Amino acid sequence: MDSRAILGQRLSAMSSELLSYEPATGAQLWRGAIGDVDAEVATARASWAAWAAQPLAYRIEALRRVANVVRARADAFADLIARETGKPLWEARTEVETVIAKVDISVTAYAERTPQRRLDSQMGGRMALRHKPHGVLAVLGPYNFPAHLPNGHIVPALLAGNAVVFKPSEKTPASGAFLVECFHAGGVPSGCIRLLIGGAAEGKALAAHDGIDGLLFTGSAHTGIALNRAFATRPEKILALEMGGNNPIVVWDSPDLHSAAVIIVQSAFTSAGQRCTAARRLIVDEKLYAPLMDEVTKLVSRIIVDEPHANPSPFMGPVIDNESADLLTESFLELMMRGGRPIRHLERPIANRPFLRPALIDTTEMNDRPDIELFGPILQVIRKSSFEDAITEANNTRYGLSASLLSQNPVLYDQFWANARAGIVNWNKPTNGASSAAPFGGIGWSGNHRPSAYYAADYCAYPVVSSEADQARASIGVGLRDA
Repeated sequence: MDSRAILGQRLSAMSSELLSYEPATGAQLWRGAIGDVDAEVATARASWAAWAAQPLAYRIEALRRVANVVRARADAFADLIARETGKPLWEARTEVETVIAKVDISVTAYAERTPQRRLDSQMGGRMALRHKPHGVLAVLGPYNFPAHLPNGHIVPALLAGNAVVFKPSEKTPASGAFLVECFHAGGVPSGCIRLLIGGAAEGKALAAHDGIDGLLFTGSAHTGIALNRAFATRPEKILALEMGGNNPIVVWDSPDLHSAAVIIVQSAFTSAGQRCTAARRLIVDEKLYAPLMDEVTKLVSRIIVDEPHANPSPFMGPVIDNESADLLTESFLELMMRGGRPIRHLERPIANRPFLRPALIDTTEMNDRPDIELFGPILQVIRKSSFEDAITEANNTRYGLSASLLSQNPVLYDQFWANARAGIVNWNKPTNGASSAAPFGGIGWSGNHRPSAYYAADYCAYPVVSSEADQARASIGVGLRDA
């Protein structure tokens, strides 16, 4: 692979095309022309009013046709996602299933979250509550779920009557292009869902464009915070941020250590650790530390890391590109240099390919653990002697997306739930695998209090209250001179 492909996906030498490469093989997968931000926004703005004027039932039917198109193309879509992200084919298939299911979930959520209502009013009048779309919404998608996560913004936005300009991650443009083609094939007007191919420059230009009415973002906290600053002087535009997490999983009073180990591995290493809800810190009762680590390391040693279509099926594939693998390797070494004790080293079995074998590192004695999201298969282990200290450690982060407790003591769970600072708090379940039928979001550096998934309807339309009467009848009974 040439130097332009070191990051997996790069602008071509002439900066007029974007190239996409398969992480598992290095083979070129896709190429496409860089888009024109002004043109895409203008097209969307010219199209959204007619779409918004259609009855809700019309938009619902169009989006259900989109779901049917995705269903008919599911095998091809899953194959593409697997090749472009490196995730196992079985996992790519589950992602396509969530894309299909999102339409009906969003229809239900829209009816519940943005209903039309009649309200009590004075003097025989009436009050009405309805919702309006914002107009043109920009969607910036991530690479880890290149279809599911942007689709979680796009479907509710279109359902509410908005037009969308979608810029997929420069690391997964082919999956984004496939998704948009499904919307067009299903009958959503092409002007109402626009695809913007490009890199960071196009993303910044889209976010700053005067022609958008809001931005729906899923990605890193670093980028999300920069967007938050940029939008601080633009209160007229909606901004919804889904960011990452330095998520804790706590093991306390849990006699079934094998099941605990399974949940830990699922939490930390599914999707090669490239989930915003992945467990980054394992906080464990020091009395359980040795037997639990024995169970976890035995299970980790059995994990198959391979290319997406391998037989037998892998548990995880590579991370997204060589740059990410390099950064994760450097981060693991930094943890060691700052006092971390490796339990299992981060191994890279194939030179110049981004496959990584899961790593475990005890950072209990580290005085100043970095509060960062290591977006890959690295799990820090921290021993504690009291449950109160474990909760304090769980909250020892600027993030607040997901947290989980593994324990058979419901009293401990009540205490954990009440004190854990996170938008998702689970009991004897993994930190990841959130349902689209529930709100999804966090606090701190994990979001800006605009949860997505089931609550995406909240930021895709705004409430309008109307005081109404069939005729204009009014009088002023005080404060006037006689006629």
